[in-house]
Amino acid sequence: MTEQLDDNYWMQQALILAKEAEVAGEVPVGAVLVRDNQLIASGRNQPIGSHDPCGHAEILCLRQAGQILQNYRLLNTTLYVTLEPCAMCAGAMVHSRVGRLVYGAADPKTGAAGSVLDLLQQPLFNHQVLVTGGVLATECGELLSSFFRRRRQEKKLLKSGNYDDAD
Repeated sequence: MTEQLDDNYWMQQALILAKEAEVAGEVPVGAVLVRDNQLIASGRNQPIGSHDPCGHAEILCLRQAGQILQNYRLLNTTLYVTLEPCAMCAGAMVHSRVGRLVYGAADPKTGAAGSVLDLLQQPLFNHQVLVTGGVLATECGELLSSFFRRRRQEKKLLKSGNYDDAD
């Protein structure tokens, strides 16, 4: 199996987690951490339900991996995430020494893997993360777009007081 096919497979696994996050009322983002083509850990967005501003899919995945591997250094791993990471998550990847990031949809508002900032390739840091963006970008982006479109419609209905249209 080629690396590209592996990337598609693992991004599909992250998409499953993103859909689980959406069902739970969270922004649909999922992440999986892989080493030697083996799943190490996974996470899905949970900041709303857990009342945790750090409850991003990437952070939860990295925390779980550290516990499983009994090491805060996650050397020779690849993190697959459906949305380009924010600065907090990118910083965690640098600190944990993730080797490679593969993301789906770019985030033009808060993306820290090249869209707004590029923290993962910052030459002043003591570790750089290789980045591959755009894997299954259409699927990842559409999941996010439909989630936010539905959210805007729900807000509009609540403001109008016309709840019968919500069904």
